[in-house]
Amino acid sequence: MPLALLALAVGAFGIGTTEFVMMGLLPDVADDLHISIPSAGHLVSAYALGVVIGAPLLAAVTARMSRRTVLIGLMVLFVVGNALSAFAPDHHWLLAARFLSGLPHGAFFGVGAVVATAMVAPERKARSVSLMFLGLTVANIAGVPVATLMGQHLGWRATFLGVSAIGVAAIASLALLIPHDHAHASTTGLRGELAALRSLPVWLALGTTVAGFGALFAAYSYITPMLTDSAGYAETSVTLLLALFGVGATIGNLLGGRLADHAMRGTLFGGLASLVVVLGLFPLLMEARWSAALGVALLGTAAFVTGSPLQLMVMEKAAAAPSLASSANQAAFNLANAGGAWIGGFALAAGFGVTSPATAGAVLAVLGLAVAGTAYVVDRRRAVVSAGRERLVASHVPEASPAVHL
Repeated sequence: MPLALLALAVGAFGIGTTEFVMMGLLPDVADDLHISIPSAGHLVSAYALGVVIGAPLLAAVTARMSRRTVLIGLMVLFVVGNALSAFAPDHHWLLAARFLSGLPHGAFFGVGAVVATAMVAPERKARSVSLMFLGLTVANIAGVPVATLMGQHLGWRATFLGVSAIGVAAIASLALLIPHDHAHASTTGLRGELAALRSLPVWLALGTTVAGFGALFAAYSYITPMLTDSAGYAETSVTLLLALFGVGATIGNLLGGRLADHAMRGTLFGGLASLVVVLGLFPLLMEARWSAALGVALLGTAAFVTGSPLQLMVMEKAAAAPSLASSANQAAFNLANAGGAWIGGFALAAGFGVTSPATAGAVLAVLGLAVAGTAYVVDRRRAVVSAGRERLVASHVPEASPAVHL
């Protein structure tokens, strides 16, 4: 694997850290800015909104630019957004800075996935994507806990300065390691990129991402009350348990990348099926501490097995616009974050029990399997129609006249 993938992983590490660290800093930010916890929670939503808007928008407007230049520019915007967060004078300025920080998130992963797959042989594409995402999953093991501790001891503003420093390191890595040879920009232009997204298989792939990862976030958004109220863990133990989720996600990400290079659709179906099983068993797993810890790790593994195949599938279905489609998949991921959390919260508010968000997640995972199955049927039908057309054309090609010898 090319060393350039390390530069993409460093950028992914910084992005993953800033995305998830706000959850642990909400009380500190609320106290310092004299706002309520729910108001501080809007900072999480502002970042997610930036991702959803910025992913397709920035990928589209930079369609004709060198991808190496685009990646560096996106990371510069990331550094600016986090630096402004560190110096935000009040809640409203911090909201704007968090929105700005989220804008480059999806486009970075989208363009980065295209660059990563261009640097390797076809049989290693999924693995190259998984190595880029490795930075995101490792951020949940090391980046988020360290950044949270930094914020608790040095102030939350120090956390965002630290994340900005990671961004600067990523810029240097991208400039040093990403070769110019593998940064060829698309020549289709904005209109061609948008036209490529009209395909039904592309939308079915995006729908699988929304349903599949919505299943994850329906449960993960409420993992703390499950661990404390059902499994009996103290709140001080939750941070360590969430690191277990990061370990599971890292294993699942690497496993999914390796398996998807051999059977992309089979890996996707297997990952979604395992997610149904894990979430379905979650109420039982949360009855004891040891099984709850195992369940948290298995949840990360099952969910992130599907990450690389989904990213690669979207790119293949929109071959004329891989950067835009890949970035749109990141927007779908964040829609899954918001939608899954809402559905899990609805189940909890309805009084179905503290583990009901996991059951709701299992239903979403079944929906993801259904969408993925529909995509498979559509692809098979299109392949049959295409083969029929080729045979029809071949049958009407006149045979060459025999040569006449004088």
